[in-house]
Amino acid sequence: MKVVFSAGLWLGDARRTETWTFVSLPASESEEIRDLAGGLRRGFGSVRVRATIGNSTWTTSIFPASQAGYVLPVKRPIRVAESLDVGDMATVTVELIGFT
Repeated sequence: MKVVFSAGLWLGDARRTETWTFVSLPASESEEIRDLAGGLRRGFGSVRVRATIGNSTWTTSIFPASQAGYVLPVKRPIRVAESLDVGDMATVTVELIGFT
C-alpha cells in the first residue's frame, strides 16, 4: 500500500528537553493502514514504512497518534536536505513495508 499526501510539518514534545518534527497522515488512509496492519504492528503500534519527501527516501516507522491517524517523524537530515521547517507543507509518499 502506498499513500501520497500533502501535510504541514509540526512540532511534538517527546520529552522535556527534546522535540520531534512530524507530519500527520490523512485520517481515511490511517484507518485503512490500521485495518491492513492488524496484528503486524510493532512496538508502540508502529508500522514499518519507506517514506519519501522530495529527493529524500528513508526507512522508518509511522506511529498511531490517536484514533484519528498515524504520524510520520521527519528527521533533521531530511528537513535540511529538503529545506523544510515546522509549518512548511510537504508532499509525502509513505509505502508500507512487509505487506503482500
